Amino acid sequence: ESSGLSFQVLDCIVLCCQITPGKTGYSRYLVCPVLPVIPSRSYKVIFFSLFSIFPQFSFKKDVKCQELCTKVYTKGKPEDKNMLDFLKRGMQLNYQHHWIVDNMPVTWCYDVEDSQKYCNPGFPIGCLVTTDGRAKDACVINSEFNKKNTFYIFNHVAIKITYHNGEGEGWRGARLVAATLEPKSIKNADAEKPTCEGLPMEVPGEFDSDLKITYTYSVTFEENNDIKWASRWDYILVSMPHTNIQWFSIMNSLVIVLFLSGMVAMIMLRTLHKDIARYNQVDQEDAQEESGWKQVHGDVFRPPRKGMLLSVFLGQGTQIFIMTFITLFLACLGFLSPANRGALMTCSVVLWVLLGTPAGYVSSRLYKTFGGEKWKTNVLLTALLCPGIVFADFFLMNLILWVEGSSAAIPFGTLVAILALWFGISVPLTFVGAYFGFKKPAIEQPVRTNQIPRQIPEQSFFTKPVPGIVMGGILPFGCIFIQLFFILNSIWSHQMYYMFGFLFLVFIILLITCSEATILLCYFHLCAEDYHWWWRSFLTSGFTAVYLFVYAVHYFFSKLQIVGAASTILYFGYTSIMVLIFFLFTGTIGFFACFWFVNKIYSVVKVD
Repeated sequence: ESSGLSFQVLDCIVLCCQITPGKTGYSRYLVCPVLPVIPSRSYKVIFFSLFSIFPQFSFKKDVKCQELCTKVYTKGKPEDKNMLDFLKRGMQLNYQHHWIVDNMPVTWCYDVEDSQKYCNPGFPIGCLVTTDGRAKDACVINSEFNKKNTFYIFNHVAIKITYHNGEGEGWRGARLVAATLEPKSIKNADAEKPTCEGLPMEVPGEFDSDLKITYTYSVTFEENNDIKWASRWDYILVSMPHTNIQWFSIMNSLVIVLFLSGMVAMIMLRTLHKDIARYNQVDQEDAQEESGWKQVHGDVFRPPRKGMLLSVFLGQGTQIFIMTFITLFLACLGFLSPANRGALMTCSVVLWVLLGTPAGYVSSRLYKTFGGEKWKTNVLLTALLCPGIVFADFFLMNLILWVEGSSAAIPFGTLVAILALWFGISVPLTFVGAYFGFKKPAIEQPVRTNQIPRQIPEQSFFTKPVPGIVMGGILPFGCIFIQLFFILNSIWSHQMYYMFGFLFLVFIILLITCSEATILLCYFHLCAEDYHWWWRSFLTSGFTAVYLFVYAVHYFFSKLQIVGAASTILYFGYTSIMVLIFFLFTGTIGFFACFWFVNKIYSVVKVD
């Protein structure tokens, strides 16, 4: 706007001003130093109006070394000691400020190796030099940060706002195209008239004397008509440090998976061709002594145990699969860019709500194929079981956020709206899909099922159910674990994720790998005359979710520094939702691939 710029933060704790813990408020215009919460590390989150802590920026009016506020920590006051300890803890754990201007992150750009510039969408509140003189984190940028057992707080920020002027292009006004800053640690001798020059602001490791910290800022506006508003994110995305790693890792995974897929396809096609040719010979000798997958043709389509639960899982998995595909496709086309905050999650929820019909149709059609008759129970479980588990988990996590007083907690009205979408749209659409599914005839099988079940011979170790299921999830997980690292970073470490093209490619690779791994193992089990493939095909690829959970546990202990029971419960609560969704997603892929494969091979073989 011409009168001023709007500032917003998502989750913050004011560091510089006197605050009263527990009191919360909200203002449209907000600027304050922020500590990311994962989500809200048991700390009270306080919002202050812009006008009470930060003067509103006037467009094209530079500000030089303006005092924001001065905070005095008095020795002997327990509350001051607690607040200073909290500040030191934040610097020790490398807590970051995350500021937003005009829906863009305020970035800290600095030079790294090979003369490259890296723009970090956050900047630390300070840094630490340890008792043995080792500079940690941001303390390596300045040789003056060298005093042992000392914290250095960044109490001054030099903000530069770059804008594109439209006067020469036929439109009025200006558009913000970049917002950067440089954090500095400065000890101002006179708080009333700060100079923003001098020695760094030291915070001793031992609180043995009064401490006064003055927070200041500077603002400069710069016109740059070479940067278009549509490409204003480029300077952030181009400087991301893991771009080259992404390219190398994705190409490496792609080559390995394609090579493996080619080998699997070649072996399967050649072996199956020989099997089918041998089985279809007119003048077979010793036909009764043959063994292999043809021998179980009378039992291979015998309905599975717990067919109700399997059909419900497959219905929900189909819903999740279609939702994921459409969401990633739209993200690849640029409709869900990082600039549109919350667009990805909003799109996913809306699609999930609208895709109740495929879930009901698939679940009911398969349940009818399994010979089930309790259609009312099937429809209700399809509409309520898995969404109910996710909502209950989400509600418990939100309850913890409410108790902790975090601004990340979803308001009660929003939860009611989610329930209204679920019961008002998703559930009726599921019933509609189930109606059409039960009206359709059961899926016709290529061979008849014998009345008496065939005895399954003794199985070797590798053809037993559990080893096969455990091995089946290794290959799909190997395709996704690199992307999983970046996704977890974007969720828990406040790093932007924007490579949806890579993610869509990994999605396709995962689809192919889950299908081929499940088909391959299914073929081995049928050759061993074990015809219990329904649940095994679902669990083989679905076991990838178990590896995902193990990796999430490893990430928690190796990458994150979360303290407190509440934050730990939140992490594993949200991770459980991810694991359940991924389990249904991958399991459904494996089942339908195996279902197609089994129907195909038994439809081309001659059976007396």
